[in-house]
Amino acid sequence: MFKKSLLACALIASLTACNQTTQQVNPPQTTQAISDFKTYSAETFFDTTDIQGNAFRPDAKKILVASDESGIFNLYEVDVKTGKRTQITDAADSTYPIGYFPNDPRILFTRDGGGNEQFHLFVRDQNGNVKDLTPGEKVRAGFVGFSEDNKAFFVLSNQRDERFMDLYRFDASTYESELIYKNDKNLNVQKMSETDRYLALVNAQGNKDSDLFLLDLHNPDTPLVEISNVEHEANFFASAFSKDDKYLYYSTDAHGEFSQTWRYEIATGKHTPYIVKNWDVRFLYFSDSNRYRVVGVNEDSSIKVTITDLKTSKDINLPKLPAGSINSVNFSDDEKLMAFYLNSDTSPNNLYVWRVGSDEVKQLTSTLSDKIDTDHLVESTIARFNSFDGLEIPGVLYKPKLASSTNKVPALVFVHGGPGGQSMTGYSALTQHLVNQGYAIFAVNNRGSSGYGKTFFHLDDKRHGEDDLQDIVWSKKYLQQLDWVDADRIGIMGGSYGGYMTAAALAFEPEEFKLGINIFGVTNWVRTLESIPAWWEAYRKSLYDELGDPATDKERLHRISPLFHAKNITKPLMVVQGANDPRVLQVESDELVEAVRSNNVPVKYVLFEDEGHGFSKKENRIEASQAYLDFLKKHL
Repeated sequence: MFKKSLLACALIASLTACNQTTQQVNPPQTTQAISDFKTYSAETFFDTTDIQGNAFRPDAKKILVASDESGIFNLYEVDVKTGKRTQITDAADSTYPIGYFPNDPRILFTRDGGGNEQFHLFVRDQNGNVKDLTPGEKVRAGFVGFSEDNKAFFVLSNQRDERFMDLYRFDASTYESELIYKNDKNLNVQKMSETDRYLALVNAQGNKDSDLFLLDLHNPDTPLVEISNVEHEANFFASAFSKDDKYLYYSTDAHGEFSQTWRYEIATGKHTPYIVKNWDVRFLYFSDSNRYRVVGVNEDSSIKVTITDLKTSKDINLPKLPAGSINSVNFSDDEKLMAFYLNSDTSPNNLYVWRVGSDEVKQLTSTLSDKIDTDHLVESTIARFNSFDGLEIPGVLYKPKLASSTNKVPALVFVHGGPGGQSMTGYSALTQHLVNQGYAIFAVNNRGSSGYGKTFFHLDDKRHGEDDLQDIVWSKKYLQQLDWVDADRIGIMGGSYGGYMTAAALAFEPEEFKLGINIFGVTNWVRTLESIPAWWEAYRKSLYDELGDPATDKERLHRISPLFHAKNITKPLMVVQGANDPRVLQVESDELVEAVRSNNVPVKYVLFEDEGHGFSKKENRIEASQAYLDFLKKHL
């Protein structure tokens, strides 16, 4: 079920939810006695298989997934009856599934080049031959969906102008393409209706305001119909169309702190609240027949999924499953089978299939390394503390198994990416490896994070490296109050924006943390914002609203950039960088490393020639994780 599954990516996570009335929750202080407790190597933790995607073949006998069991993501078919996996691609670059063609086993998939984020769309025919449907050195493409008659499919591509994503119609037999929507107004195509008639388009006015429009492709010369119907600043995003094109479902924070789902009746222009919760409604979609509705709610850093049978208006109750949260729900074409993943803090994604209405669920994969005893892994708790100004800050806390008041452990404050990201519960090999080795992890959702309300989300606008950094400092103070944490051995680490916060903490609060691990982190905001990839054009203003425009805010951006204050860094620093990173250029890490080394400060620099902004290869994850551990053992 991916007929109109738009794969266009937004730059900044928006529409968040906040609950300012929650009470402070201290994590349990007891220690679980494990007489045979074991520690495991990075190789063992990453022997775990990462798996994603779950598109049914038209005959529902196979499910298409991507798995990194070979060391890099490639495509596999999973037999629904036996769980047997058959590898069908063997590429050097990570390959991700889109799905099968509606009436035959041809496959659509996507991959970039060495982490450069220039994703192309590929087709694999029944004989195993692969064709790049969107060639070009600077081309970036995303799949939208098949046409109502299945004779064509729709693709977003910037081949005309690398700044703008236009919509193309591809013949499903010949692969010939034609431009059907020229994006000369710099709008973001978010959804296409099931009948191929309507497009939902978003114009990002800033990080607090985005306008949603409806375009009738049958009458393309008529004015756009604006769906965003409030006078105040608010964000609007398209979620789904009903199968009959009667309704457009959209997400908005226009009516409170939380992101709600509303329904727009196309014929009458009537707006009606549809899904309203006390947290963000993160996503909503329907099965192909519109019988089943899938809703995900971001509830205090965990996604809670509800599946509703709209024929009976009742939520589906699945048979008994292991503890965890389900995600990536999908249905076979006849909707008799449902595939989904189950994930928890102590168990990575595993693929399940359920014959709808039956009493049993079949687990098709077992992804955790068989060398790991789950009793030696750690479940998280949600902890909260009051920051420097009294604002309550939440975070996901992992307490090592053997930590106690008589066995105090070192700790790491972990900062998520973004800006505007969120640390969530769920399995992380990196986190479990370090916790297993005896390091507490506090993944803090500082002000500016998603998931805790639009007010909370915008508290760090043009305040980065200032108020949000103080939240990180105060998270350390919170850890120091826990009787099982060694108050004198607390470091900081993070990736992407979290890497920036790590470097900022060492530069602007040089006595707070014992060390820092900067993974793919920004160090020079002026250069980063001046060199953002061309395909981010639709979100440039949002990014500038969040961080600042280098043309007018250069002085402040210079002031908050750790590179220009590297002389202040006196604590050991580790830097991880991908040579192909299009967001954080390698020169930023090169310069930071050189500057800090000139202070006679220990610096460990790990450069991956075959990675971009993140890890795509298992061997690199292992190398990095072992490097983190070696660095921590030496300096913390």
